[in-house]
Amino acid sequence: MTTRDRRSSPFVGRQREMAELTDALSGRGQMVMLAGEPGIGKTRTAQELATLALAKGVRILWGRCYEQEGAPPYWPWVQIMRAYVQQAGAEQLTTEMGAGAAGIAEIIPEIRGKLTDLETLPALEPDQALFRLFDSITTFLKNASQNQTLMLVLDDLHWADRSSLLLLEFLVRELGESRLLLVGCYRDTELSQQPLLAETLAQLSREPTFRRQVLRGLGQDELGRFIETTTGVQPSPELTDELYAHTEGNPFFMTEVIRLMSESGDLTAGHIGTPGGLRIPDGVREVIGQRLNRLSAQCNELLTSASIIGREFDFGLLNILNGAMSEDQLLQAVDQAVPFHLIEEVPGQMDRYQFGHSLIQQALADGVTTSRRVRLHARIAEALEALYGDDAEAHAEELAHHFAEAQTSTGPDQLVRYSLLAGEQALASYAYEDALAHFEKGLAAREMPLSGTEAASDEEAAALLFGFARAQSVTLPRHRLAEVGKTIRPAFDYYVRVGDVTQAMAITEYIGGLSGGPNAVEILTEALNFVPVGSPQSGRILTRYAAILDTSLGEHNAAIDALDQALEIAQRENDVVMEIQVLARMAVLQYMQLDYQQSLDKCLRAIELIPLISRPSDYPIYWYAVRDLIALGRIGEAWPHAARQLELAEESRSRFDLAQALHANGFLAYLEGNWEAAREFSDRGLKIDHRDVRLLNWRSDLENGLGNFADGELYLDRILETVRLAPSDIPQLDHQVVPLTIGVAARITGVASRFETAASAAEFVLSSPSGLQPRTAQLSRTGLALLAVQMGDVSAAKEQYSFLKSWPISRTPLNLMCGYRVLGLLAQTIGNLDDATGHFEDALGFCRRAGYRPDLAWPGPAMTSLTHSCNAIAVVKVQKHFLCWRSRSLSPPNWVCAR
Repeated sequence: MTTRDRRSSPFVGRQREMAELTDALSGRGQMVMLAGEPGIGKTRTAQELATLALAKGVRILWGRCYEQEGAPPYWPWVQIMRAYVQQAGAEQLTTEMGAGAAGIAEIIPEIRGKLTDLETLPALEPDQALFRLFDSITTFLKNASQNQTLMLVLDDLHWADRSSLLLLEFLVRELGESRLLLVGCYRDTELSQQPLLAETLAQLSREPTFRRQVLRGLGQDELGRFIETTTGVQPSPELTDELYAHTEGNPFFMTEVIRLMSESGDLTAGHIGTPGGLRIPDGVREVIGQRLNRLSAQCNELLTSASIIGREFDFGLLNILNGAMSEDQLLQAVDQAVPFHLIEEVPGQMDRYQFGHSLIQQALADGVTTSRRVRLHARIAEALEALYGDDAEAHAEELAHHFAEAQTSTGPDQLVRYSLLAGEQALASYAYEDALAHFEKGLAAREMPLSGTEAASDEEAAALLFGFARAQSVTLPRHRLAEVGKTIRPAFDYYVRVGDVTQAMAITEYIGGLSGGPNAVEILTEALNFVPVGSPQSGRILTRYAAILDTSLGEHNAAIDALDQALEIAQRENDVVMEIQVLARMAVLQYMQLDYQQSLDKCLRAIELIPLISRPSDYPIYWYAVRDLIALGRIGEAWPHAARQLELAEESRSRFDLAQALHANGFLAYLEGNWEAAREFSDRGLKIDHRDVRLLNWRSDLENGLGNFADGELYLDRILETVRLAPSDIPQLDHQVVPLTIGVAARITGVASRFETAASAAEFVLSSPSGLQPRTAQLSRTGLALLAVQMGDVSAAKEQYSFLKSWPISRTPLNLMCGYRVLGLLAQTIGNLDDATGHFEDALGFCRRAGYRPDLAWPGPAMTSLTHSCNAIAVVKVQKHFLCWRSRSLSPPNWVCAR
């Protein structure tokens, strides 16, 4: 067991809290957060809960976060899993980890010591690799809990790194199917300074398996019992009142004050003293300081050095730092501090200690002058290098921290070296935020600007910039992804200058789409000039270049020419992977031109090639096949491709691929009128990415269509919230679906609100180069068309009708309704009822053949506008072609059966 059994004081009070927490030991997957101010007893409460759990046969594992930098990513999880792995056999680990063992071994190297035949994992895109790691760990912990319920305690989460918190979010979403009890402890007084934890708590609060227990100070009666239990002295009411006024029931404050009073003789069986001479609590710092003053100078020296090392420290390192002391003197100093509960042994680790409370370490470290702090960090860094020897690179993060703090003394060279190593290690373990910080620290030490105006001066500078850009490409919000190109440009220029084709080509893999901005075009153009014409490298560059030409520059013909060249190269070189990628990009371009049959042909050609490669790739090719088949009204042919996409996405464990595949399957279920299955796919997808506008788009339509208008509005609000986070200078799919979702909602509910929002989003999209693409324009204009119909705006209806009637539109996954029906509504609004009748008949015939049930019963109060007497004959002809997909009358308000 890895619980920390050392108890410095009795456990008093908390009866109500413990009664509630005991319910968490039911064996069902749950997450309990213990929150409160420093010293309030969060860890101690977790210890008491662990004692109860142990009595029920639960296995307890602890992980602690640290404020000081230097700990590797996922450190609390590493502690938990390392403890488990050390006690488990190879056969057990193989069973519980399964195929995920190799992935977990990337952050728990001890696994390879027991499972020696693990394969090397294939390289994936950063998001896919991170999802694979999280899913592997989650699967392992869930499997492990099946044999014995596990209680995992994550202490001091207010200091957790971003990677650890992301893993926590992922695991909590899967708790319902496990026998895992997660217990987290954090300081709620520091949330304003801990935005990462605040964001995680916001995400966790949405999960049904999550609950929060806020711990407050003990009551005055509990304080009296605490004193009596601790010292054997029954305090006077006056003393209890005075102590309570100073400590406000904070157990840590109380423990320190009472211990100090007892040690000084002010609290004995024969004399109940008063706290008049104690300077408390303007803070517990004074209490700790008074306790430290009772120790020898050698002990204080030792503790001061240890406080600069961090919350945990090694005796061997202390021995090096305190060279003036003999080993015996050092041992005596340690032995002096332990009984005062200032430090304690780390369970299960020889010659390793930790401060009894983080506030003790903080108080000591804060008392060190800047000049002495710098010198201590320098000595620590040099001592660690000597201790680690040839293994120093494996501890790059810890060394980078100390060299950073000692930079004014040691200079920048070692800081840059270890920052670069630590950044690469963080990228390899998918700790992208940590990687960003390390590379940034190295760049600052080199005094390198990120202006992108000149090439990097040497290989180290280029590597720092390339690493920083890779971290940016994963961590930056979409509206800032253009910065990737600005950062990476000097590195690219350096590799071109020295003729490093491999690294120059590696950079092009991170350029394209949003990543890179204006620099993307320049880099890819120069990359084409850097490699031989017609070479395999040029083919890969052309494939990425085509995406920018089409989406960012609106040069469709140039994009097609680039892809034709790339396809010729791929086929000549028999490069099947490249050929699939080129065909996938061609399919996308033709889909955006509303040329569904040509797009489908490219998809099917690519799908035929996929079995020829060792690892399936380009899962979106199945998605575009599904989209094309939906548009062509061939839903039966679409299902196998959607199912295959989901199967491959589940194998790859990529978040993006999974969300996309679930969207494909869910939308097909929606079209067939299978609301339960559609909701299930939607919920699974939104659990992976709650901001996926594709899923939110048709989920809003589904809820509105079933009369759940409040839910429909909720999903629309989530779309608008996502749009507010999107780039403000480059239109995205987020912007395209806004007018569409608003227009469909207005058509169903009869409430034409948010017109200005829809119009603004549409104008933003249509005025951009991407707005030249028929598919992009179709989405925005369809929304505006529905709003024009709802508001009876003849002029606006004419404008949208003029555009939409030029394209052979039918039904597509984001349009939410048949395009022929939109034309019919526009023609009706304009007053051209003959054309309206023809369009409605086309819509009816198409949707009947395709089996699109929602379209066969399109609801909305605007249908009543067809009852104008002067157009009665035309009205009847139009109305009789609308069918209900249910035999019963529709009960939700504002629905009209127009059979």
